[in-house]
Amino acid sequence: MNPSPNTLLGMNKAEIGSMMASMGEAPYRASQILDAVYRQRVDAIEQISTLPQSLRATLANQVSVGFPRIEKRFVSKDGTVRYLVAFADGQSVETVWMPEGDGGEAGDGTEAGDSGVTDGGRGWDRATICVSSQVGCAVDCKFCLTALLGVKRNLTAGEIVGQVCAVLKDQKVSPPQDRINLVFMGMGEPFLNYENFMKAVRLLVEEVGVAESRMTVSTAGIVPRIHDFGKEKVRPKLAISLNASNEEVRTQLMPLNRKWNLEKLMAAARDFPLRNRERITFEYVLLNGANDAIEHAEQVVELLRGIRAKVNLIALNPGPGIDFSTPTDERVAAFQQVLNRAGIPAFVRRPRGRDIFAACGQLKRTVEIATAPAP
Repeated sequence: MNPSPNTLLGMNKAEIGSMMASMGEAPYRASQILDAVYRQRVDAIEQISTLPQSLRATLANQVSVGFPRIEKRFVSKDGTVRYLVAFADGQSVETVWMPEGDGGEAGDGTEAGDSGVTDGGRGWDRATICVSSQVGCAVDCKFCLTALLGVKRNLTAGEIVGQVCAVLKDQKVSPPQDRINLVFMGMGEPFLNYENFMKAVRLLVEEVGVAESRMTVSTAGIVPRIHDFGKEKVRPKLAISLNASNEEVRTQLMPLNRKWNLEKLMAAARDFPLRNRERITFEYVLLNGANDAIEHAEQVVELLRGIRAKVNLIALNPGPGIDFSTPTDERVAAFQQVLNRAGIPAFVRRPRGRDIFAACGQLKRTVEIATAPAP
């Protein structure tokens, strides 16, 4: 079940406008509140200095701002930061900050391009925030630490946006001035929390200032929601977690495949309405001896035939309780070459924050995992 906190964070312009109207306030007050919450990222209603004191007092009796609390913070030797973000009901998720230097690859494996922006002496010129959508995850992929948690509950739209705002505030950055990418690839399956996820996306675009072109959402293959997602007016780019080249292997690795198998998934991918110059990203976690042979690569080529696609290859990031091992660099390179030779752009995603369990597939409650000490 979702909690129902009465918070400004998570409300859109229409909802705050309706609240102001019910209080007899002018419509422009909604814009002042939206700016204070999503752009200035105030902690309390008393800090919204553009509102008269009397309105602040009235508002504070009805709602709170609702920012999540950063409970723990782990810093990797590569600059990645893993945050344990806690909510009002005591539940928590993990959110990851990944700074990128000039000429590096964006955190979602996409090509960021050169905007001429300098890093201002910070050591990075763009960054990616990896956002969670659920407490835990119900999908149960056999190579993922988060799956060991099961699912506790969905996050509200405010809790999804709140992760982004909390990290932006901690890092002292603001889009669009700073080049920030968002990837909904943290804990949980976004398409099993679809309405809250999509409301969060709209708030992030309209109020926080992150362009939809700088967002990517990853799904394990919730086929009906892929069809719904293609109809959205505002939407991030789509990534599909593939991880196997045939039905048998995918069912072993991802039990979800029993409900929406590869045939249904690939049909949804072929029907997906891509925008100009857009590709679907297929993510493929390479597991030594399980799905990383040349024949598997050749099967992937056949699966993707006719789809405007690219592939992110991710050598398994290991963790306790995972019964697979990481393939050698040579096996990863051989797999990549098969795809590239077939005309499918394939990128090997370098692990970020592996030493603090912040890499892909490693997110789990910080309090339940021993981590390497910060440098």
